[in-house]
Amino acid sequence: MSQMDHSPVRRVGIISDTHGLLRPPAIEKLNGVTHIIHAGDIGRRAVLEALQALAPLTAVRGNMDEIGWSGEIPDTQAVELGEAWIYVLHDLQRLDLDPAAAGFRAVIFGHTHRPSAEWKNGVLYLNPGSAGPKRFRLPVSMAMLQIEGKDLQYRFIDLET
Repeated sequence: MSQMDHSPVRRVGIISDTHGLLRPPAIEKLNGVTHIIHAGDIGRRAVLEALQALAPLTAVRGNMDEIGWSGEIPDTQAVELGEAWIYVLHDLQRLDLDPAAAGFRAVIFGHTHRPSAEWKNGVLYLNPGSAGPKRFRLPVSMAMLQIEGKDLQYRFIDLET
């Protein structure tokens, strides 16, 4: 599912925890991106197919993706987008490497349904939040990542408005 992309500026759509629901506002926001990353708990193969129709896709399996169709989806992926290597997994607690030492510029994850971003040792740890069914009082969100060389800029997108 991963592909190399060497264009100068990349707009990457980051989505997670769709749990089978790909909302129309998410599709709208993902139109025109150069790559999509799904950080697990996909829910249905149709979600992946819809995302692949929009842009090249990197996806990982989440803890709720353990049945049938999702067996072919890896637990982790590394994708090179221009000069930036990005590591993708669902649950950050399962990270078993030092991203900075391994040369990663970002770690993309999901699982908590809470959008968050933090820089540690030159690595961006980014959780886009949950783009699927609303859970408790947590926001329904995704993120956009702009990559230019090794420079990363992110922003969160509220999918409820």
